[in-house]
Amino acid sequence: MAVIPESHQDETLISSINVTPFVDVVLVLLVIFMVTAPIIAKDLIQVRLPKTESTDGKGLSSMGVAVNKEGQILLNGIPLSEEGLALETKRLLQENSLTQAIVAADIETPYGRVARVIDIIKSAGLEKFAIQVEHQVKAPQ
Repeated sequence: MAVIPESHQDETLISSINVTPFVDVVLVLLVIFMVTAPIIAKDLIQVRLPKTESTDGKGLSSMGVAVNKEGQILLNGIPLSEEGLALETKRLLQENSLTQAIVAADIETPYGRVARVIDIIKSAGLEKFAIQVEHQVKAPQ
């Protein structure tokens, strides 16, 4: 039987690393990113939405189309031409036939430009879309 000297009894090698705390931190950061990303993206696009008193409350979409006050089209924050929007809409519909779109336009965007974007989306085959607005708080009477 081998005798281990007293000076070496407390010195054992740690041969594994505990990654559980690291995974916990990464998951918390992921949740924070998922919650804040839509808010940050909306501010980056610089679209001021018109206000309405009634909304249907639906905010889920797999395709976000925005038109800024200069008339530039953005699909999920990426600038596109009209042809690019039509191609991407068709591609997204091929991937998932239940694709929905939310169209957001700056309050200063000409109505005709918004109508053109909706026409492009519908011509590409997408039938389900909504116009995004901000809820306006009604003044007390």
